[in-house]
Parts: sequence; C-alpha cells; structure tokens
Amino acid sequence: MKCIDAEGEAIIINNDTPSAKAEAIARAKWAAVEQVVGVEVKAQSIVQNMALIDDAVSKNIRGFVARYKLLQQENRKDTMWVKINACVEPVKAREAISSLALNNSIAVFIPARKPKVVKEFEEKYKTPYSKTQRSGLERKDEYDETNILSETLIGRLTEYGYTIVDVAPTNAVDAREIESAIKSGNFMTMRSLMYKFLSNILIIGSIDYTISTRKGQDIGYGISMPFNNVTVRLTYRIVTRDASGKTNILAADTADGKGMSLNVEDAVANGMKDLAAKLIPVVIDKVGQHVKGIAKKIQIKVTGVNDINTNFEIKDILQNIAWVSNVEDKGIGEFIVSYPENTVYLANSISQKGFQVVSFSPYSITVKYQK
Repeated sequence: MKCIDAEGEAIIINNDTPSAKAEAIARAKWAAVEQVVGVEVKAQSIVQNMALIDDAVSKNIRGFVARYKLLQQENRKDTMWVKINACVEPVKAREAISSLALNNSIAVFIPARKPKVVKEFEEKYKTPYSKTQRSGLERKDEYDETNILSETLIGRLTEYGYTIVDVAPTNAVDAREIESAIKSGNFMTMRSLMYKFLSNILIIGSIDYTISTRKGQDIGYGISMPFNNVTVRLTYRIVTRDASGKTNILAADTADGKGMSLNVEDAVANGMKDLAAKLIPVVIDKVGQHVKGIAKKIQIKVTGVNDINTNFEIKDILQNIAWVSNVEDKGIGEFIVSYPENTVYLANSISQKGFQVVSFSPYSITVKYQK
C-alpha cells in the first residue's frame, strides 16, 4: 500500500458543484494511480472525448484506491480543484490500468550496440619473479537507443495507423537490461514496459554488428578490399498481452542486413537500412494478423432509425471508424461490428460521430441516432 498526495480538477456545469467535486476527486485518484504505477502515457491522450473514459476510470479506481482523504478544495471560477491523499494498492492498480491499454498501441525499444574506445589504460602488477607492465586501450559498449532501424520501423507502423510509443526518449529502461531480458527470457522487464506505456504489444530487441572485411584488407589474388563490409544483426521479440494479463510471445527471431562504405559508421548505417527493408514487412504482417485475430463481435443497436437509406448511412459511418474491420447489417438499426479494442473506445468513437451513447457493455452498445 502506498499513500501519496494528488490533485484533480473538473469544470462546473450549470452550477452543479457536487458533481464537479466528485469528478475532480476521481481525476485526483487517477493522478495518484499514475504516480504509483508510473504510467507514462496518460489516459487523456488515448481519446479526444474523455467522457466515457472518465466513467470507466471512476468505476475502475474503486477497486484499487483503498481509501483517500480530502486535503483541500477550491472553487476556481468555472472549475473545482481538489487535493487528496490517496492510498493505492500497486498490484491491483497495475492490473486495472492494463484494461485501458490499446491493442493497437505498440511500445518500441531496439537499441543498437556501438563499441567505442573510451580511454587508454596502463596496468602494473608483480609476479613472484619479476615486475610486469601492461598497457592498451579499454573498450566500453555504447548504445544508440534511437537509430535508423527503430526510427524507420516507428515511421512505418505510424503510417499503418498504429499508436506508437517510442520508449527510448523516456529513459524508462537501460539497453543492457533489454539485452539481458531477451537472452534470459525474463518477462518482468517487458511486462513492466507494457504496463508503464499502456501498450498491449511490445517490439523489443538489440542490434549488434561485425566487420566482415575491412577497407584495405587483402582478399586474395593481390586485391585489397575497397570498402568496409559490415553485417548488422538484430535479435528481437514481439510480445503481446492477452485480456487476462498473460504475456505471450508473438514472434522471436533474428535477422541481419549487410552494408558497405568507406568508413565503418556509414557501412553500419547501410546495413541497418538493408535490415529494415527485410524486417519491417515481416513485423507489420505479424502485428496486423494479431490485431485482426483478437477482434471481437460487438452488437450495435441504433434507436431512431426508420428507413433503409438511413441504415446504409449509419453502416458507412461505422465502417469508417478506426480499427473497425467489418460491419454486418442485421436489420434496421442493428449491426455487428468486429473491433479489436476495449468497447469503451468504440463507444467513444461512435459518440464523436454525433450519436448519443445510451449504454454500453463489453459486447454491446446502444446509441440514439440524431439527425
């Protein structure tokens, strides 16, 4: 149990101060949960219209905010501001927050190893017979956490409409931790990243390279290599989390690319470009199949529909909602929608199209059609 102070505010509508206070307290509780769990991607960034998300959050937080105390409250013109001390149960909070994660939200972290000479060293030590001295260069592994491969992958996934979280700039995890997690198969680091960034898909890996032949190296018959020839190797996993929170490996593989150039840095860059060209179509295909495979059937009932033309119009609206893969017409005002995300997001998207959401549950939504 962890108790911390947190703040929240809400707009006062029609002088309804009690309702604004209740909403402000709910937001303060959510802020406390974010601090305890360490959520980087705020719930507010998931959708534009927060009405349904706020409702879902206010219902969920009852389960893991054990108790709270109101410390301060202020009526600031048109808003109500509160400060509370909330006691949060981290494990329950983490589980509840994961239910708000998007199945099309992908966290990406693929650091690239770049060996680098950092300093000269001199070492002296004694043997039983004499004094020995040794000197040389000490090498230390350095990582490029943002590189050509990761940036290209993020760009392509964004083009396909996925919500992408670039883990590298947040300093949420160290490249060495990732390499260790991949080698050992330890899911703790991977699972914590998925919780932290509200993602249900994680693409994680590490890049290394070897110099096959160096510029000027004799390759036989009196011929010298005119370029540096480099092989770039990637070890990666695509990890997903199901509705129960269980971590599954969608894909685990290695891939390589080759590059040549006058200097090693450019050769590595060309190798990453070659690797990206081979890898990205494979990753997009696997992620796409996964998202399509987890789509569930949701019944949509629309009241106020009286003719076929309006029915066709509504079907067209539903088909153009993001991540809706199929819409079946079951009669006037009745549809079956295939959708991979939490039903609250579909309800929210429908409400943004001008419909009034009457009710929703995990497998059904009732809305009112308004011309």
